[in-house]
Amino acid sequence: MARRFRGESVHKVDSKGRVSIPAPFRRVLEEGDPDWVSGGNPNLVLVYGRRGRNCLEGYSIRAMEEVDDLIAALPRYSREREILERMINTQSMYAQVDENGRMVLPAKLREMIGVTKDATFAGMGDKFQIWEPAAYKADMERIDDWLSDQTDDTDPFALLDRARLGG
Repeated sequence: MARRFRGESVHKVDSKGRVSIPAPFRRVLEEGDPDWVSGGNPNLVLVYGRRGRNCLEGYSIRAMEEVDDLIAALPRYSREREILERMINTQSMYAQVDENGRMVLPAKLREMIGVTKDATFAGMGDKFQIWEPAAYKADMERIDDWLSDQTDDTDPFALLDRARLGG
């Protein structure tokens, strides 16, 4: 089983948009890049086209191939496939981790999510998210609000059983 992106951390963003990727995330990116060799720099894909998400999503090359396969399984000329291709393929870019464990966040993407001085990295299993820290905190508060609205006996981990059982 492949490693997963786990944990959260805040990293400084310099004036050129360079930001350190958490070391455990770099290991996942290395493992998920079929072209990576020891001593080399792994590649990744940054997706910025998800509507309603105030963050970027980073995928290893292999994880992005899985997403691409799901899109390709849709009928070739369907509207759904075209929409997903536009949101995922058109609004994404390749990036590379440099020899110092950093990547460059282009100005366009930093502006899109409001990142200036710091960026929060949040592991999400097969992907990770990059947030402006206050926006990440607000998103976590929305999750807390949702949990507060549930009955006392609601266990969100029970959703895992539902997923395992297919519904």
